[in-house]
Amino acid sequence: MKKKVYLTYPIDGIKEPLLYKCNKLFDVVTNIRQASISDNMGVVALELDGEGEEIAKVVQFFKDNGVKVEPIELDIIE
Repeated sequence: MKKKVYLTYPIDGIKEPLLYKCNKLFDVVTNIRQASISDNMGVVALELDGEGEEIAKVVQFFKDNGVKVEPIELDIIE
């Protein structure tokens, strides 16, 4: 399963290595599709590839660390 999300980092969390921690803690493949990072803002377009349960854990991990998580596109069943 693949899921694409926008991650918006809080100012105090921009320098945290959350993607690194995510890759160490969870069985998912992360693919940075786009990113814009400055001293005041951090936005990452991220593709997650893995089992649905693991992806849900990753999303919760980011939320627990103060990152706003929004879907890039709606999940559509074909």
